[in-house]
Amino acid sequence: MIKPLLLLALLSLSLAAPARAASVNFVTEEYPPFSYREGDTLKGASVEQVELLMQKAGIDMHIEIMPWTRAYAAAQATPMTCLFTTAHSPERDKLFKWVEPLLVDDNILVATASSGIRETDLDDTRRYVIGTHRGDYTEKLLKEKGYAKVDIASDFPSTLRKLMNGRIDLMPISEVYFEKLKVDQPLVRVATLSSQSLGIACEKSFPEDLRARMQQALDALIADGTQRAIFAKYGLHLQN
Repeated sequence: MIKPLLLLALLSLSLAAPARAASVNFVTEEYPPFSYREGDTLKGASVEQVELLMQKAGIDMHIEIMPWTRAYAAAQATPMTCLFTTAHSPERDKLFKWVEPLLVDDNILVATASSGIRETDLDDTRRYVIGTHRGDYTEKLLKEKGYAKVDIASDFPSTLRKLMNGRIDLMPISEVYFEKLKVDQPLVRVATLSSQSLGIACEKSFPEDLRARMQQALDALIADGTQRAIFAKYGLHLQN
């Protein structure tokens, strides 16, 4: 016969197990204004969406900022791990389970106003040195589009510093973010590189019931205008 105290302990373990299993580890990169640190606090338009949708879905979570290549590898190899904000490209489609969109956006090539480079056809930009950061989907995209002079930095802020210091000619950037950034930085739009949906990419074994709850919660944030309000809070304005 099972003693009452032992039975209580076994019951506690059985109840606690689902709660632990339902805790999701999110990884992201330092990419203001979508995800960044302010002191010990994580902020950003994507961070707030993730926090709100997980709260709405009733799922425990944790967010960690790390270099993009490390975050991308973790989301491929570690169960119950999701990566954001991730461009949903054809190559990545079957590598992850998806919750989207956190953002639908054009990715554009920009230059500094002092460079003298002005808006032109995409073909004309191949003669310039283009900067991006390691592991970003634009690294592969630039090579596929025939760019021979691609400078790879460790992260997005490093690429932006190189552009502002004249060490590279152009860099790809979210058009939504560009509209905010150009207010304070002397940047000009040169050409549209691609259009894409960006979202949350979860490790392939991620439970489908949790993914569906997360998608339903994100859909609700979009439908009731919360997503748009979050972007406006960070000085970002959706095109549609």
